[in-house]
Amino acid sequence: MNHLMLGILLSVALIGCTNKETSTAKNTTEKQTTADVRAGKAITERECKGCHGLNGGGSAPAIPHVAAQRESYLLASLKAYKDGKRSHAALRDMAEHMSEADLRNVAAYYASLAPIANASGKDVQLVFPYEKGKTLAADCAKCHSDDGNSKIPGTPSLAGQQPLYFVAAIQEYLHAERKTAPMHAMLRRLNKLDRESVALYFASQTPAQRAAPSVGDAAAGEPLSAVCGGCHGPNGVSTDATTPGLAGQDPKYLVDAIKAYRNTRKHEGMRHSIADLSDRDIENIAAFYAVQKSKAAEKGQTFIQDLAEKCNRCHGTDADNPALAVPKISGQDKDYLIMALRAYRDDRRESSTMHRMSLPYSDSIIESIASLYASQPAK
Repeated sequence: MNHLMLGILLSVALIGCTNKETSTAKNTTEKQTTADVRAGKAITERECKGCHGLNGGGSAPAIPHVAAQRESYLLASLKAYKDGKRSHAALRDMAEHMSEADLRNVAAYYASLAPIANASGKDVQLVFPYEKGKTLAADCAKCHSDDGNSKIPGTPSLAGQQPLYFVAAIQEYLHAERKTAPMHAMLRRLNKLDRESVALYFASQTPAQRAAPSVGDAAAGEPLSAVCGGCHGPNGVSTDATTPGLAGQDPKYLVDAIKAYRNTRKHEGMRHSIADLSDRDIENIAAFYAVQKSKAAEKGQTFIQDLAEKCNRCHGTDADNPALAVPKISGQDKDYLIMALRAYRDDRRESSTMHRMSLPYSDSIIESIASLYASQPAK
């Protein structure tokens, strides 16, 4: 989760930004001059108004607003349904029976309408995962400290930990796949978005520098750590969203965790890697990683704002440029935005750019960025 939330390009009505969808201004002008808005309205009244209305507003949650949307984007979207690149039975069936001119006319009609004033957007509650996680993390402070830098031997530090790994670890505790403590019962009160928010909060804290532990030899542990570096990063500073960082971790916890892979923890790769290590070797490796300097894995404090700036590169300042085949997203239905972003992330929508951009993001991030844009005035 070095990217638990970094740079999504949100998509709005029916399809996202792809290289195939990019139109030139010349082509767009030609389409606008040949489109028949009046004919488009007639088709819309017959085929589309049940979901999008004659005013272009979604008739229910998760149905996008298409009024005032870029014509080139709408046309590309309709063609994607017609060609089977988008999966929606009703839309595909409708588009299949339309000619090229019909598709162009429908796109032109909806593009000609005034933006929908998203009444529901005014009531959208903006929840920033970092702030939510900070509040929830207060219950963890007794063992892990306020900032996640544990001072109790045998208790892991959470500061700077990779968020996706953190969430996976919580699941293992909940399923009794790891040795649990009484405090772990509190984890059952957290829903999926809560867990992701707590993970982001701790990932954004700076790990403290540790003194050399009384057990183990850090110098002797350095060459032994070579077997670990391929997954856990140089000196234990992980750059992989799903792999835990080891640098600055509590040494006793590391010893206990490594030994657990011998018999209780299920991870074939780890079990194979430690098979030839003695207890002394494990103590030395733990000592080495404990004194390594680490860093925060995320910047949750400003993450949503930073993410929105990246989204605006395609979806923001040039919103009135008809040559762009990317959607406007301000004032869009929140539930639709969430659905669309999850679809790109999970590779259920065709857009190589959007898939690459959204792949690392958790549901908590997707909900937050969707809420942000849904709460903005439509343009």
